[in-house]
Amino acid sequence: MPELAYDAVLVLSFGGPEKPDDVIPFLENVLRGRNVPRQRMLAVAEHYYRFGGKSPINDQNRALIAGLESELARHGPRLPIYWGNRNWHPLLADTLGQMRDDGVRKALAFVTSIFSSYSGCRQYLEDVEWARAQVAGAPEVHKLRAFYNHPLFIEAQADRVREALGDGRAKIIYTAHSIPLSMAETSDYQRQLRESCRLVSARLGKEQSDWRLVYQSRSGPPGQPWLEPDIAGVLREMDIGSDVVVVPIGFISDHMEVIYDLDTEARAVARDHGLNMVRAATVGVHPKFLEMIRELIGERLGLCPPRAIGQYPPSHDECPPGCCPAPSRRANSAFSDSSPRAIAQR
Repeated sequence: MPELAYDAVLVLSFGGPEKPDDVIPFLENVLRGRNVPRQRMLAVAEHYYRFGGKSPINDQNRALIAGLESELARHGPRLPIYWGNRNWHPLLADTLGQMRDDGVRKALAFVTSIFSSYSGCRQYLEDVEWARAQVAGAPEVHKLRAFYNHPLFIEAQADRVREALGDGRAKIIYTAHSIPLSMAETSDYQRQLRESCRLVSARLGKEQSDWRLVYQSRSGPPGQPWLEPDIAGVLREMDIGSDVVVVPIGFISDHMEVIYDLDTEARAVARDHGLNMVRAATVGVHPKFLEMIRELIGERLGLCPPRAIGQYPPSHDECPPGCCPAPSRRANSAFSDSSPRAIAQR
């Protein structure tokens, strides 16, 4: 059997605390180098303490890795899977050191972020290069492409929405993390989001009038422009007694921004306004989503052709130099404001 061009898979994520004692050190990692008042950070910490000081993102990643290991064991390619985080254990540099010690020379990274923006793509690439610089002999790491229009992602997301809709005719509200306009204008974030929503809705037989894309988790100064409309405002504008299915299409797992910003805050708004709200599950470990990750790996190994549906071709494998540039100092300051939403996991 010929030697594969890559010898491992790296699941690269944001990270999150596992217990109350982890919360402050985790937040300090997230906010390192940013001019954020400590009182703001402590206010953020309360959101984690509300859920026992444990973020759900870690168990979600463990489940994803276990599912992907089974998928690769059944169908190949048989590659070991490693896990590294940007902000909490297992930290990326530590993982790269372990990979080096295990003889890994070249790895493919699956980043737990769907849509292209500085914070959702290039910042991960920068973190990889920073971590590699800390580890002598670290393996090369190449990021798998964006998959917002991969048919298997669309099928998995449509299944989740279908489960939430049941037999009803609820209005569908897709939601994703808001970002500063200056960041949105230099990336394909909005275009990719709209296309994913359109493709999922078409899969469900829904017309444009049946759904809407909104944003959540805005942070930063009030005068700083961010993507709108905000989900809370949209819910308050709906007719009392309406049925609504909220779809967190911007997230692959039910982490803090889903269980707090949607299941807690948005649900309270819906209840107070007399709406019947159901929140659709994220793709998580849906079998088609795991199959998609396997396909993305196969693409880079030359085992299958790239696939995409809709208006746009498959995304590029390697980001060009000007792709998703870092935001301006002012926008970056807004995005790193330590409100509960500014630092949540993407």
